[in-house]
Amino acid sequence: MSKKSVFAYLGTLLAFLVLDGLWLGVLMGPTYKSLLGPLMLDQPRLLPAVLFYLLYVVGCVVFVVLPSVGWQRAARLGALLGLVAYGTYDLSNWATLQGWSAGLAVMDMAWGAVLTAACCTFGHLCAHRVQH
Repeated sequence: MSKKSVFAYLGTLLAFLVLDGLWLGVLMGPTYKSLLGPLMLDQPRLLPAVLFYLLYVVGCVVFVVLPSVGWQRAARLGALLGLVAYGTYDLSNWATLQGWSAGLAVMDMAWGAVLTAACCTFGHLCAHRVQH
């Protein structure tokens, strides 16, 4: 694994943890709790959460960060990847779970697109710092 790949991964992961932590823990935690009520655990399960972040960031780096020539492309492709990934999750939940609303799906899909765009952009900038 190259130094560029390591910096891409660590930068993307750091951005993802900080931004998603703020979103879930500070900004939207109460909203999710009120919308999902009994579907939510009192405390999230740590292992699946860690595995999600580690795996999702691999996808970001492999499919977006490293192949992108410029940060603008990383942002655009990151937004698309986030929309597709979060859309798969949210639309499946909306189709199969009681209490999963269209509003929740749209809000979460928008967040996935913005979050992934920002994190892929940051990861791209970190990866390309190594070359200089």
